[in-house]
Amino acid sequence: MAFLEVKNIKKQFENTQVLKDISFSLEEGTALAIIGSSGSGKTTLLRCLNFLETPDSGTITVKDKLLLDGSQNSTMSDAVLRKNRLHFGMVFQSFNLFPQYTALENVTLAEKLLAKESPDFKANKKAILEEIDAHGMSLLKKMGLEERASHYPHQLSGGQQQRVAIARALALKPDILCFDEPTSALDPELTGEVLKVIRGLAEQRTTMIIVTHEMAFARDVADQVIFMDDGYIIEQGDPKEVIDNPKEERTRQFLSRYAQG
Repeated sequence: MAFLEVKNIKKQFENTQVLKDISFSLEEGTALAIIGSSGSGKTTLLRCLNFLETPDSGTITVKDKLLLDGSQNSTMSDAVLRKNRLHFGMVFQSFNLFPQYTALENVTLAEKLLAKESPDFKANKKAILEEIDAHGMSLLKKMGLEERASHYPHQLSGGQQQRVAIARALALKPDILCFDEPTSALDPELTGEVLKVIRGLAEQRTTMIIVTHEMAFARDVADQVIFMDDGYIIEQGDPKEVIDNPKEERTRQFLSRYAQG
């Protein structure tokens, strides 16, 4: 079985069917790019994978562990949801950093909250918190932001904020890192620094799902690509094949608009 198996995911909001029988798989250490027009279901799919939305039906399996069973979706407890989310790290379009916390505090917050639930936290509080801060600093250093650790979000550029958000998503060591159009809120000159970080993660064989409108980046960095339209997967495969030589007419129409742009 693949590292991630998604089968028959469906999601409806009121009278609108947003996801219509989505199935795909992902191998460990590979990057999947998801492309498609606004409203095609890309973000909803990511939110379902991260258990920010609950699919109406379907299954999600990570490392042979069934996280979501369509027949039990409505009975999933908050504790199970939180545990399932730990398998995925999410990087949002608009950073979603806490403005009252420094870069380092944003990165370490979730890890510290989890540590407090540990039975040995009180006895080893100082050492545990120091270890978490050291881990957070190592992640900021990896993002090229070690000197910005004490800065608040308003003191950082958009590109720096997004790199802090990536460090935060990595902090809990998720199995799969998910990006929801990570450069869409950035000025063009800041886009490159974030794409460079994601490219580096791909080279380190981080398992990733990237919803993106950067077609050249998807073609060059991803191991496979999915094109979504109207809640369906229309085409999937090798990025160079799908993007440079699409088989489906709908894919060709979508990509031609980017070529013209």
